[in-house]
Amino acid sequence: MRFRAIGKSIVFVACIILLAAQPALAQTKGAGKEKMSRGEYLAMYGGCSDCHTPKIMTPNGPANDASRLLSGHPANAQVPAVPAGVLGPTQWAAMTNNDFTAWAGPWGVSFAANLTPDTATGLGGWTADQFIKTMRTGKHLGVGRPLLPPMPWFDVAVLTDQDLKALFGYLKSVKPISNPVPQPIPPKGP
Repeated sequence: MRFRAIGKSIVFVACIILLAAQPALAQTKGAGKEKMSRGEYLAMYGGCSDCHTPKIMTPNGPANDASRLLSGHPANAQVPAVPAGVLGPTQWAAMTNNDFTAWAGPWGVSFAANLTPDTATGLGGWTADQFIKTMRTGKHLGVGRPLLPPMPWFDVAVLTDQDLKALFGYLKSVKPISNPVPQPIPPKGP
């Protein structure tokens, strides 16, 4: 009988602790929702989808393909050849493909990265610290190859750590899409 009373006391104390913690848990969930909304706002305002979401052609021109949100340059998309003499100091500075996921310029050809949380081909294996370091240094994972134009990492670099964490949290919340984006193509020699 004594063990039963002790058991009931433990359950009672546990219930009191959980009830007391509920406002804190609700605040945490509220803070998480606020952070996610902030991250989505930053992604929208920053125009991440402009380059990182493939497009579909509509009567009004290209529009984001919602089924491939932030999945980067489609792995199976062919990139047209850059005509000779089009890019240069007195010519065009850059060109893009028909869905704005591939860009050509003096740096060669760059492809918009997969920003979805797919583990194999996107940001799924990244940490918030790696994301922040990438945005601050302009280098892949903070230490790798340079992020190429038109990625405005230098503009993103001025965001606070809190904003970058919110942006990263939002990116980790979108639907993961397996899409192995090609590596950049270096410029052709003279």
